[in-house]
Amino acid sequence: MGYAQLVIGPAGSGKSTYCSSLYQHCETVGRTMHVVNLDPAAENFDYPVAMDIRELISLEDVMEELGLGPNGGLLYCMEHLEENLDDWLTEELNNYMDDDYLVFDCPGQIELFSHVPVLKNFVEHLKRKNFNVCAVYLLDSQFMTDITKFISGCMASLSAMVQLELPHINILSKMDLVTKKRDIEDFLNPEPQVLLSELNQRMAPQFSKLNKALIELVDEYNMVSFVPLDLRKESSIRYVLAQIDNCIQYGEDADVKIKDFDPDEDDD
Repeated sequence: MGYAQLVIGPAGSGKSTYCSSLYQHCETVGRTMHVVNLDPAAENFDYPVAMDIRELISLEDVMEELGLGPNGGLLYCMEHLEENLDDWLTEELNNYMDDDYLVFDCPGQIELFSHVPVLKNFVEHLKRKNFNVCAVYLLDSQFMTDITKFISGCMASLSAMVQLELPHINILSKMDLVTKKRDIEDFLNPEPQVLLSELNQRMAPQFSKLNKALIELVDEYNMVSFVPLDLRKESSIRYVLAQIDNCIQYGEDADVKIKDFDPDEDDD
């Protein structure tokens, strides 16, 4: 049984920084983790790249040879990856043991995890290769400055949850850059009536029923919640990793370690 994180989220949400910090944390505690680059436009890395989609296809080559723009070129690259799952990806995965832990650093184009089936098919391939997979959705905490942006972030996360059909952890990244943490805490533990009141104040009256339905979706069904991540604190990284490990059942099939000890000698 292998284990994998699919790290997704909008461009600039801190996915690569998260992967780098996670790798450094695991290296410090003596835990093995492999980070995979799935962004064909990436250039610089702060972590050792275990697998690299650019060995299969790169955005620069696609834009030059096909005359596509950045967005169209990225979609072309990911569709090319989808076509080569049985060849390139399977060959790469064969280099790892059954119990290895892989972290996939994905591109930030929101279409890939909202309605285009590329990443869903990628995940299905991992499952067929006996991997337990968790989606880790990062959202920049500085984005959460008012109720409308909070709801927008919730809906984007929910769209990814519906599309990928995976155990799902939502993370508020860059908490170390937030100056008014009290404002963020209001969204980490939201009061539904307060949210609804604020949303109704921001929106026109004809949206009142929609606003109520959105708040009920977030609150009553508990579909979307966020875990704050401050990369300056090892305790924060440990907590997030523990949440993810629990989702993918990492370590549950490990053998119980029993420490041998010598019985106390009898007193004379």
